[in-house]
Amino acid sequence: MSSNKNQLNVPQAKEAMERFKMECANEVGVNLKQGYNGDISAREAGSVGGQMVKKMIESYENSMK
Repeated sequence: MSSNKNQLNVPQAKEAMERFKMECANEVGVNLKQGYNGDISAREAGSVGGQMVKKMIESYENSMK
């Protein structure tokens, strides 16, 4: 039995999150393709995730002003 905890709470947000991920990957110079990206390094994947978190925190901080 497989349990994937990385599911979006709002299924309609999936497309928006994919666009956001691609935008962040482009900003840090990582070439992602649609679908599976298991061929990228952990460093590249981490830089994309880190950029996503950075932008989400910036957005939250700006909304609090």
